[in-house]
Amino acid sequence: MATDHSDILLSEETIRTRVGELARKISLDYADVNELLMVGILRGCYIFLADLSRALSIPRCIDFMALSSYGNSTTSGAVRLIMDLRIDIAHRHVLIVEDIVDTGHTLDYLLRLLRARNPASLKTCSLLRKAGSMQIDVPIDYLGFDIPDVWIVGYGLDYGNKYRALPYIAQIPNDCLIGSR
Repeated sequence: MATDHSDILLSEETIRTRVGELARKISLDYADVNELLMVGILRGCYIFLADLSRALSIPRCIDFMALSSYGNSTTSGAVRLIMDLRIDIAHRHVLIVEDIVDTGHTLDYLLRLLRARNPASLKTCSLLRKAGSMQIDVPIDYLGFDIPDVWIVGYGLDYGNKYRALPYIAQIPNDCLIGSR
């Protein structure tokens, strides 16, 4: 299904190059900071977060959060916190790391939640954005790629909990999707 090379949207090399560019920009922006706290949003971010973190040239630590935003509908806007941070973010420089921003509801929820915890700074980084699907205008300080509104897998993203380990990002053809997303 997602291994047909004609369905590849972003190759392994394209992703690697862009992750390096993002890491250089983030390293420059946080060069004078004692330590950057990277907050990965599970599950899809794990490969991107690992590659991005390894490419940084600044001190950093990592924590994770898990949220659910789909439920019965991809457009409901309802977001539920499943796993919270273990680290207190007060007075720390925080970078939210997402795999994909679709409607913007999850990132909006996260920004409101984490701002209330009084970080020294709070910025966002997303590998992907479906600009055509955005329902809420949320800031993405570091963006990898804009992509079309299609279902994708690979590089941490899944369909039915499969295909996360693909080294590239591929589109799943609509005729392969079962039911609604």
